[in-house]
Amino acid sequence: MAEGTRAFSGLWLGLVMALSMPEGFAGERPNLGQSITPDEIDTITVFPDGRGLPPGSGTVAQGARIYQDQCMACHGEHGRGGLNGALTGGGQRTIGSYWPYAPTLFDYVRRAMPYQNAGSLSADEIYAVVAYLLFLNGLWGEQDRLDEVNLRDIVMPNRKNFTSTYELP
Repeated sequence: MAEGTRAFSGLWLGLVMALSMPEGFAGERPNLGQSITPDEIDTITVFPDGRGLPPGSGTVAQGARIYQDQCMACHGEHGRGGLNGALTGGGQRTIGSYWPYAPTLFDYVRRAMPYQNAGSLSADEIYAVVAYLLFLNGLWGEQDRLDEVNLRDIVMPNRKNFTSTYELP
């Protein structure tokens, strides 16, 4: 590729990227390089004991509909596997066979899912999806409503196989 063409391509790419930035984004990150305070950590993190869970609730039926629309393409029907692996079943690292703490499932879904639009689900939608996933793994009742209180009380089957310096109350 000729030097002039390469330079023009680079300028064009930079212009496209600049124009596609969200409104008001000036290319700066507030507080970049500054330490985060313990209070800030508590507002953005869900701990294994459930501290940091936001208010909200959801049912298995609601979660099944959201899963169908937002999750099934990657994780397969009923969480049995797809492009990104199974979420249910034994013999592999799934929610029911591997995860040590139920509240961290909420945290993971909130931060990273759905893959193509992470962070787009409301707290109620996340509780519903988590209720559905726990139900698929035999850890939650089909008619039960999941919320920030009862999610803390779920004891995951594999909890005893993890060691941590984190102390649950």
